[in-house]
Amino acid sequence: MMCALLLARAGVDVIVLEKHADFLRDFRGDTVHPSTLDVIAELGVLDKFLARPHTEVRDISVEIGKESFVAGDFTHLPTVCKFIALMPQWDFLDFLLGEAEHYDNFRLKMQAEVTDLLAKGGRIAGVLAKTPDGLCEIRAKLVIGADGRHSTVRAKANLKIKEFGAPFDVLWMRLPYAQGDPKEPVARFQGGDFFIMLYRGDYWQCAFVIPKGAFGMMKAEGLTGFRARLRSVAGFARDRVETIQSFDDVRLLTVRVDRLERWARRGLLCIGDAAHAMSPVGGVGINLAIQDAVATANILAPVLKKRVPRLSDLDKVQRRRLFPTRVVQRFQVIVQNRILAPNLRARQTPKPPFVLRLMSRWPWLRRIPARFLGVGVRPEHVRTENVAAKTEPPLHPSTSSG
Repeated sequence: MMCALLLARAGVDVIVLEKHADFLRDFRGDTVHPSTLDVIAELGVLDKFLARPHTEVRDISVEIGKESFVAGDFTHLPTVCKFIALMPQWDFLDFLLGEAEHYDNFRLKMQAEVTDLLAKGGRIAGVLAKTPDGLCEIRAKLVIGADGRHSTVRAKANLKIKEFGAPFDVLWMRLPYAQGDPKEPVARFQGGDFFIMLYRGDYWQCAFVIPKGAFGMMKAEGLTGFRARLRSVAGFARDRVETIQSFDDVRLLTVRVDRLERWARRGLLCIGDAAHAMSPVGGVGINLAIQDAVATANILAPVLKKRVPRLSDLDKVQRRRLFPTRVVQRFQVIVQNRILAPNLRARQTPKPPFVLRLMSRWPWLRRIPARFLGVGVRPEHVRTENVAAKTEPPLHPSTSSG
């Protein structure tokens, strides 16, 4: 959606295909990072974005056993907004859609699921999509696969994937919010369990990190044992785990970390998780995807306005975004293999890393992880011009409850 907005405002005809009837997919990431907020500011719509309901996170804390540490301080970042904004992803998508619909050369087709690629003369020339009205052919100068870690586009394009593995999975669930609860994210290590809570207004979106493949064993042990395990790690929300009535209230995210060896072939480019599936470590997947979108528009908008992009044009996107992707994935793999996996196996509360004690003694050290997570490696800035005709957006059925 971000890539489509940037291309449309630059004068390129764009159509976005969404396989669902709305954007209401729960248990997606909610973090809008400072570098993404910079992009929104560069589009001139930051005030409008911040007028939507959101939570501002200026530091990140982690609880290890009975000790609490501040692990990141965003208030000194060289960005317009010195915080992470937590906003449900459907609200973020709805916001971007509202901005994109100002442009006559932008179109969105809901309930349009890409099932195959169309080829002509040795290049990808469009897609075949399944819609309520039947199969639909859409021809294009360029197909951009932004359909996530289980990308149909990259599978149909036969692009080779390099797997890095992940020793854990994540269980997503909801717990009620109670008066007096904090609103900042909560991260707790306790007895070999890792539990994260994100404020969602009237409830907490919770992530329970478990060893890879352990969910089946947990279900076999029964709901009573599962609730007991949650109570031991849920902290102030321990008395609310009874609201989980069955395992139907728990969603499994099978974690994977991978990267395409080559992100493009003639007529096609993959970006975001379709090009590089990220681990949940650091919560930076959305930020990387947005940065990919900005770089794609910066590099390809001038080309698309003149001609069909060559493979060499598409490869420039990968060259631009490969280094930050490698750095972040390397960081994620180190954290998950050397910190998370051993403690999940040991089933004991880990000792606080020495670096956290250093941060308590010298608070300025907290700026380093905040810079890495909040800004990232090689942040992108909007270079495309706003040249498209801007009109009042058409009325359309709401795509979100927000």
